[in-house]
Amino acid sequence: MIEGFPSTMNDSYQLNLWRVIDYAAKIHYDTEVISYRNLQGGKIHRMTYKEVYERVRRISSGLESLGIKPGDRVAVLGWNDHRYYESYFSITGLGAVMLQLNQRLAINDLDYIIKHSKAKGIFVDESLIEIGNALIKNNNLDFVVIMTDDPSKLNLNFKNNIYNYEDLVKNNPPKNYEEINEKSAATACYTSGTTGKPKGVYYSHRSLILHAWAINGVLNFMPEDTFAAIVPLFHANGWGAHIAATMMGSKIVLPGRYTPESLANILINEGVTASAGAPAILIPLLEVFRKMEPKPKLNNLRFISGATEPPLALMMQLKEFGMNIMHAYGATETTPLVTANLPKKKIKQMSEQDQIENARKQGLPVFGVEVKIVDPAGKELPWDGKSVGELLIKGLWIANQYYNDERSKESFIDNWWKSGDAATIDENGYVKIVDRIKDLIKSGGEWISSIDLENYLMAHPAVLEASVVGVPHPKWEERPIALVVLREQYKNKDFNELEKELKEHLSKRFAKWQIPDKIFFVNEIPKSSTGKFDKKTIRAQYKNIYNV
Repeated sequence: MIEGFPSTMNDSYQLNLWRVIDYAAKIHYDTEVISYRNLQGGKIHRMTYKEVYERVRRISSGLESLGIKPGDRVAVLGWNDHRYYESYFSITGLGAVMLQLNQRLAINDLDYIIKHSKAKGIFVDESLIEIGNALIKNNNLDFVVIMTDDPSKLNLNFKNNIYNYEDLVKNNPPKNYEEINEKSAATACYTSGTTGKPKGVYYSHRSLILHAWAINGVLNFMPEDTFAAIVPLFHANGWGAHIAATMMGSKIVLPGRYTPESLANILINEGVTASAGAPAILIPLLEVFRKMEPKPKLNNLRFISGATEPPLALMMQLKEFGMNIMHAYGATETTPLVTANLPKKKIKQMSEQDQIENARKQGLPVFGVEVKIVDPAGKELPWDGKSVGELLIKGLWIANQYYNDERSKESFIDNWWKSGDAATIDENGYVKIVDRIKDLIKSGGEWISSIDLENYLMAHPAVLEASVVGVPHPKWEERPIALVVLREQYKNKDFNELEKELKEHLSKRFAKWQIPDKIFFVNEIPKSSTGKFDKKTIRAQYKNIYNV
């Protein structure tokens, strides 16, 4: 590292999460934070940033009274509501670490996370008390805080050191925050553990603040915006968008536990202008919009879609209702923002069809992040839009190791994170994920992308969801098969005719050898704890169809 001439800037000023809510409370003090808890046994809460900050500071004091010190880990098991949102600032404001638990994980995985992190205590939402009881029973925790509107109705196994969240608010004075070393861990998320035990990623105050600025560059939050936090906050910090929205003083809507119907009403009634989520929520949301009378019109909703590529047909159909979908890419290890599909001027000058094709890509790396693609030997590949290699990532908010985990050496090399995604990068810098490396299908020595097949299947009006995997074949090594969930109005059709129709549909875009040999019509496709298709389970279920 080169040492240059010293600046006159106050570089000792620390980037701390508590400064975000402190700023919002002072400058945007009367802007609302709205929390829907009606599907969790609670009620709808409406508060201002000023009121939220007062509660945050009191919870911090309450945690201090329970013995929490800088560096301690405090687990949180909840939904996207005001108490979870407050915990982002109350726990981290002490210099402690907010350990975010994914309630969709198996109990043994959650147990592992609590033990591996050495969590001192846990916040549990009232609607998740059954999971909470199991974790409390299996772990030696110093305290349990119940997040509820009515603690009297709860049945708790853990009899001592149980506290009501609202009592901590009521019975403690506001905390005056001190500067925290910005390189200290603020929050932690653990990967979903589809292969082995979950792996811990601990995010620093600095990385979260820098990442929030990057999110602002993509969603362009303004004080007049209304942001709905749809992504579970335990999932890669809710993609950091709630931090970015708070930073800009936008109105925040926390939908709590929701259904597609309740979410659709929230988006419409609250006038939401910005949000983010996986394609998995967009599909049922579209179904709800289609049934509504009169036809709903959203408030030019800017929506970042992550995870797998959103089907093009889905993007176009949602646009009719006032939703503008932008594709982005990231992971737990990347906080998560890596790329966003922001169109360059030259892209806007392309034909409409070429612009549509480009919109399907994961997008351009945002400032602060570097990307490259490499072959199996580690050789860097050209940005030509054709060469396929593993995507490697490093940057200001990218992990360079897992917490206390030997598997770090398998996933990181020279500060680059090995994503496990096969990708191309074109001459304009746009990244396109071809597939997970482990999900690419090798048939007769040629590669087939499961993602491309899935997206084209879902462009057919009969298909609600589709997942494609490779299964062992005696001649071709692997052959693709597809699992399809039909839309309701197609479920009484002849399946043989539908299979033929779907294969003809695929033949418009794919060579004959790329088309799935068999299409299975199912009521539900197995999914992981993060809502992605569980292809490991699917492959295991269908591995013997060719008797290999």
